Amino acid sequence: MVRGKGCRYGSHRVIEPKGILPQPALRIDNTMEIYDNEVLIDVSTLNIDSASYTQIRKACDGDAEKMKAMILSIVEERGKMQNPVTGSGGMLIGTVSAIGSEYPDKKLKAGDRIATLVSLSLTPLRINRIKRLDPDSDQVDVDAQAILFESGIFASVPTDLPEKLALAVLDVAGAPAQVDRIVEEGDTVCVIGGGGKSGVLCCYQAMKNVGPYGKVIVVEYSKENARRIEEMGLATHVIVADATDALEVYRKVTAITGPRGCDVTVNNVNVPNTEMTSILITKGQGLIYFFSMATSFTKAALGAEGVGKDIELIVGNGYTKGHSELALNILRESAGIRALFERLYV
Repeated sequence: MVRGKGCRYGSHRVIEPKGILPQPALRIDNTMEIYDNEVLIDVSTLNIDSASYTQIRKACDGDAEKMKAMILSIVEERGKMQNPVTGSGGMLIGTVSAIGSEYPDKKLKAGDRIATLVSLSLTPLRINRIKRLDPDSDQVDVDAQAILFESGIFASVPTDLPEKLALAVLDVAGAPAQVDRIVEEGDTVCVIGGGGKSGVLCCYQAMKNVGPYGKVIVVEYSKENARRIEEMGLATHVIVADATDALEVYRKVTAITGPRGCDVTVNNVNVPNTEMTSILITKGQGLIYFFSMATSFTKAALGAEGVGKDIELIVGNGYTKGHSELALNILRESAGIRALFERLYV
């Protein structure tokens, strides 16, 4: 059933409060009858945002059944997968089921396998059943349906990579693409949380950009992840430290950089209270890219002011032009990263 043409940004789906767009809305319409400028997707896997999944796992004490119930409850209440604590969502992979007659991309057809590149925090979603959930993996297999708005971007699932591998990378594709944009040859870069999925991709891109005279410093909480970064040659220096301890990290980073600090800091940590760490280790008039959805931008802005740092603060926009192809190409270029991600996500 087609219901007429809706707003290209999806505002016609907002139930509460009226007058805003789907992402900040508390509740949206997740009935799966499409408007004539929407796409209906049969969803096979949700890739839940790392900050959100970490919060859900912690709240449920790592119990898979409790986590399933919590995810179902969120979607039932909101009509979308938007964690009420972190505000973040994730993305999905699935098969195009139906396309509205006025949907503008005429190349898309029923049966295509796609990954959405817009957040689950704004995507109408209905989950019939959670088929598989592993507390240690943020990919959740489902029997579900979702709606893609006219303005929603997506990527065709590549044929040369396993689907779940592609999904894992596309979920964080904006991070390495932004690093490519902001890191220059000779820079000193710190990647906080460099051992995670987005962190590894950022490290690779940063090493590529800084060249032989730059530095890439990784701050990683997990000793195992830190060892892996060293073995894969994804950094020039690796620090094992708790990123919420700003002064400890500051001392360890400036022991490498000197008091000036880093030109660019990339924050990929999936826990709160790492804003001041990023600020202290970054030079005046340097740049911080907060990709982490656990970031409080109030803490970041007022914290920088509080310590007298004139620093450019960039919000982790998940979309950067050309981001999907750049991120997938990292897997094609780096056998080590591909092998790691296949072990973790496939």
